[in-house]
Amino acid sequence: MNIPDLKFDEKGLIPAVIQEIETKEVLMVAYMDKEALRRTIESGFTHFWSRSRQTYWKKGETSGNVQEVKEIYYDCDADTLLIMVKQHGSGACHTGNRTCFYRKIDFKSVK
Repeated sequence: MNIPDLKFDEKGLIPAVIQEIETKEVLMVAYMDKEALRRTIESGFTHFWSRSRQTYWKKGETSGNVQEVKEIYYDCDADTLLIMVKQHGSGACHTGNRTCFYRKIDFKSVK
C-alpha cells in the first residue's frame, strides 16, 4: 500500500471531506488516523476514527448507508483528505438527511 507522507495532527488525525463522486455534493467531514485510512484503502469503504467514542467505525455498518470509495485525494499541504465516494442507501448523515450539510446560515441577515 503506497500512502504518501501525510500530516496528521498532534492526536494522529487528519480531516477527511467526503464527496459524492457523481453529484459533487459534500456529504460529511470526519477524521481518520493511519489505521482508519489503511482500512478504507484495503476494504474500499470509508472507515473513520470516532473522536467521541474513541473507536473505529465503518460508515453505514449498522444503517447500510455505506460509502464505496472511488478516489482519494490529498491537498497541497498534505493535511486534509478528499474522498470521492458512491453513497449507497438514503444518505450520509445520522439525522436521516442525505448530507450532513443541510443547514445554512443566512449571512445577509446576520448583524
